[in-house]
Amino acid sequence: MRDLGVGFQYLVQGQKWVARHGRQYGFGLIPGLITLVLYLAALTALAVWGPDFVAWCTPFADDWSSPWSGLFRGLLTAVLFALALLLSVVTFTAMTLLIGQPFYENLSEKVDRDVSPDGTAPESGLPFWRELWISARDSLRVVVRAALWGVLLFGLGFVPFVGQTVVPVIGFFVTGFFLTEELTAVALQRRRVEVRDRLRLLRSRRMLVWGFGTPLALAFLVPFVAVFLMPGAVAGATLMARDLLGEETTGGDDNDDHDGDNDGRSGGGPGGGHAPRPRPADPWTKPQVR
Repeated sequence: MRDLGVGFQYLVQGQKWVARHGRQYGFGLIPGLITLVLYLAALTALAVWGPDFVAWCTPFADDWSSPWSGLFRGLLTAVLFALALLLSVVTFTAMTLLIGQPFYENLSEKVDRDVSPDGTAPESGLPFWRELWISARDSLRVVVRAALWGVLLFGLGFVPFVGQTVVPVIGFFVTGFFLTEELTAVALQRRRVEVRDRLRLLRSRRMLVWGFGTPLALAFLVPFVAVFLMPGAVAGATLMARDLLGEETTGGDDNDDHDGDNDGRSGGGPGGGHAPRPRPADPWTKPQVR
């Protein structure tokens, strides 16, 4: 349970970092604004035509007496829109990261340099076009996984009561997990960690992931909030990626938020109290550093 709080602290630390680096924050807003316009148009279309889609999917309810048919379809429409919002959170992040690849890559590198004991940041050594292709490919894989979960949860939404109460809650945790995967990918791709290894790494510390991603998923449902939180979310995910890989972290330029340790332990978590975690046994490629 402690990891839940630690994950949330990383989210807060990321927002504090971009608050201290205004230029990085300003550039990080541009991709989110572009993506927001596209997604608002899509959600508006769903709000207009969603009831017709639900009616088409439930012909068996045509002969139900009033008001049961309307109530049933109304609940399903609400579940459909809620799941669309959750799925949009995951795809919004993927699309924004893809559009803003140069901005967020640069931001993540600066965070690494700021908190690294030797002031260096891992780099993939790949050309930009190759990194962009890998990012798009991996994002598509994650979005497909998230979409499959969305279809499953939508199907469970037909179950009376459970579909309107338990399913949306599960949906937020699922969305928080995939949202965290997308955000940590910025830092982990530079370390040449493949998408399957990233997912395995995140599953090994689900509480940490949910502590970071689930509050962010809830916040992203508020209009325009996603745009303003994205730069800080990338920064916080970079700090969390260092913890996941057991990399030593110093206080950077915010010693109040990251206390260094003098007893040989890593300051991997917020406040510096985490001992280094061994890297997973997967044969990941060792990154270069500048």
